[in-house]
Amino acid sequence: MNVSSHERGQSTEQKSKEAAATIQPKLSAFDLTMIVVSLVIGIGIFRTPTLVAQSAQTPTVFFAAWIAGGLVSLCGALTYAEIGSRYPVAGGFYKLISEAFHPVFAFMLNWVIVLTYGAGNIGVALIGAEYINPLLPDPLRGTDGIRGTAIATVLLFYVINLLGIRSGARTQNLLSGLKVVLMLILCAGVFVTPSLASAGSSAAPSSQSSLGAAFFVSLIAVFYTYGGYQQVLNFGADIKQPTRNAPRGVIGGMLLIMALYLSLNYAYYRQLGFEGLAGSKLIAADLARALFGDWGFVLFSIAIFISVLGYLNASLLSLPRVYYAMADDGVLPPIFKRVNTRTQTQEFALTFLVVIMLLSLFFLGTFEKIVSYVMSVDSIALASAAATLFVFRRRVKGNDTFTGYRVWAYPWLPLLFIGFLVIVSINVVLNDPGPAAIGWGLFLSGWPLYYLLKRLV
Repeated sequence: MNVSSHERGQSTEQKSKEAAATIQPKLSAFDLTMIVVSLVIGIGIFRTPTLVAQSAQTPTVFFAAWIAGGLVSLCGALTYAEIGSRYPVAGGFYKLISEAFHPVFAFMLNWVIVLTYGAGNIGVALIGAEYINPLLPDPLRGTDGIRGTAIATVLLFYVINLLGIRSGARTQNLLSGLKVVLMLILCAGVFVTPSLASAGSSAAPSSQSSLGAAFFVSLIAVFYTYGGYQQVLNFGADIKQPTRNAPRGVIGGMLLIMALYLSLNYAYYRQLGFEGLAGSKLIAADLARALFGDWGFVLFSIAIFISVLGYLNASLLSLPRVYYAMADDGVLPPIFKRVNTRTQTQEFALTFLVVIMLLSLFFLGTFEKIVSYVMSVDSIALASAAATLFVFRRRVKGNDTFTGYRVWAYPWLPLLFIGFLVIVSINVVLNDPGPAAIGWGLFLSGWPLYYLLKRLV
């Protein structure tokens, strides 16, 4: 049976209304802004600036990469803001790609994301525990103590999120606010200490071609550090007045993140010098010690731990909505779609996610490596989600009744975003083909897995 373009364009809207019958909107624009902040600001900004500096080779390329990465990510945020306000569906990062292209393609992308993000979160929890445990009593400082802290942290946020999405959102607002304050304290290094920016800059690349190559290689780590905001598409059905609040939350969050990243990178550079920045193993710890002495280590440890807490909580809010969308598509059993009408929590899906996270403690080394293996695939997933806007606009062309936010300079801003992501994906393959091959292998394995699950469910 042939279906008209208008009917196809309306199918996603109809599904969003069906989802709304189960999931009731609870999140405000401020809640969404704080979720964006914690989804993006994990531990990357406390580590990746050193990698970017090593790739960039000069301060000019270093800052150019951070500015370009921020602007391109803002283009992505603007694009996702329209998509999210047009089609506020639960588990949107899966659902919208499935609707625009094909369910198999959506599953192949998202099963890699769910595998690595879900299991990899316990690795992030362990990193946070490694920083905070030296401040705790002696019995908690060993390997078992670190694991115990990580497990306790995950279980704490499991209970908080079981109490309801509003409980999780309030916790998120508190953690994100503390994270921003501590980052601003680190940025104070720009004003309270002498500048070392002129000390020991590396030599410039010998040619324009090597300068350009250094810039694009630098973007790999930059985009990794800016990543995560795309997961806000999973909260479409949870946002109150999504036509207005989705763009406010996404754009506001990304502008705040850009300001924090650029300020903190300038503080690193000004306080430590470019060679110090490129040679540091724990860049934020070195900055904190330079600013505050022994108290700097304490401040940095607390900042990292709070950042990890915020990231974990945001993940526990977001990932069950992906399970919801997969269950709605018949790939996962219906129990993954079950929502507590009072708390708006997917109790089974949340429990399943936490169990996977805790079990992954036994395979942590493997899962930590898998996270780095999927950078190339993740870039294509982001580009695919952005490309859905072209599909949905074309389907309603001539009969578009949407009156909410529209991305500026369409189609050029979305095309710029997609183009940069493709370049990043290609750079990952060229610079690290081994891990990229494993990532694409995981992606391709999703094809037969999709049909197997469809037959079993």
